[in-house]
Amino acid sequence: MMSNIAIRVSDVSKKFKIFEDKPATLKDRIIYRSKGVFQEKWVLRDISFDVPKGKMIGLIGRNGSGKSTLLKILTRILQPDTGKVEIVGRVSSLLELGAGFHMDFTGRENIYMNASIFGLSRKEIDGKIDEIIRFAELGPFIENPVRTYSSGMYMRLAFSIAVHVDPDILLIDEILAVGDNAFQKKCISRIESFKSQGKTIVFVSHDNGVMERLCDELYWIHESRLVEHGEPRKVVRNYMDFLNESEEKRLTAESEIVAAPEKHVETLEVVEQGERWGNKLAEITNVKMVDDAGEEKHFFEKGKSATILISYEAAKLKIDKPVFGIGVYKMDGYCCYGTNTHIDGEKMNLDDSGVIEVSIEHLNLVAGEYYLDVACHHENGTPYDYITRALTFNVKSYEEEIGVAYLPHQWIHKGGQNEDE
Repeated sequence: MMSNIAIRVSDVSKKFKIFEDKPATLKDRIIYRSKGVFQEKWVLRDISFDVPKGKMIGLIGRNGSGKSTLLKILTRILQPDTGKVEIVGRVSSLLELGAGFHMDFTGRENIYMNASIFGLSRKEIDGKIDEIIRFAELGPFIENPVRTYSSGMYMRLAFSIAVHVDPDILLIDEILAVGDNAFQKKCISRIESFKSQGKTIVFVSHDNGVMERLCDELYWIHESRLVEHGEPRKVVRNYMDFLNESEEKRLTAESEIVAAPEKHVETLEVVEQGERWGNKLAEITNVKMVDDAGEEKHFFEKGKSATILISYEAAKLKIDKPVFGIGVYKMDGYCCYGTNTHIDGEKMNLDDSGVIEVSIEHLNLVAGEYYLDVACHHENGTPYDYITRALTFNVKSYEEEIGVAYLPHQWIHKGGQNEDE
């Protein structure tokens, strides 16, 4: 029974043929018959779910996981190789910029053509066209051929048509990423309005904050299979943990590949755009960051502890008034924090080699990517060894704060008494 179900996907699978050397013309097909060698790639495997009427679900996953292919199956652009899709109601979709637009038609002419494809009569389009143009913010450009439009103008027109054909079901592939910030907010507001009207929405986006806020349920697709679905906050966190772990493994593998076996300088050699100078009376040989278990990491959780380890070698036993320093920067070069042993009142006596530890009890940085400068110099500023971008690291967080630093805080509401009481 589909009485309360808008979309039912039952055991859907889809595969594509990947040709190694596909003939480009009929002549090539006849002359080079042996060139049609291909491999089959499954892009969806055994996908099943129901979407109740009036619910908004989100599809998340890496690029190439099968999300867009699933949306194209829901719009009947593609047919599944196995399984079945049942849909109740009029469907409007936003899958690709300008899909279905005729390049030589004006914006106005494309409105009539696209809206008619969605099932509207000429009279119905006449009653909606002024609002479609107003929402798209195209003004006089509506009379120009769409081949003269920017990608943002394409998107505004396509979105405006899709949301004004009064669909029962709206399918959106991350087309909203193209528009400017003001129009994105306008689109999100319209999606929220659709949701409040009881429309059914399937949404694909890499903006996890928007997905978590708007969707009733999320479906995580990974390597063509549905691996998890449920409450958005939980699914987003599991997905982000997976991405962070994958990136941690990739960065660790890269560090191992470039490691120099005769000298532990692998962390320094990973950095491609850093600069280095100094007289090398004391030389920094390795820089790494470890977690509270002493394991080298590239991802750290906001507010947790971390330790910076700076290995060095001294050219002579007596190094006059050495100072070690660190600087933490956002990837755009903005300095988040800097200090050194002289500022902190720590006197250094160096051996011929050793390790300087900088223990950070709470890494109170907001989520993002950072890099670290490290230095050893004389108290008067003479550089022994100064390295910019000695390593990069990431801070992960489930919250959505903005800025640089996290300030521990709490919200307290102290309500006053009503004067009329």
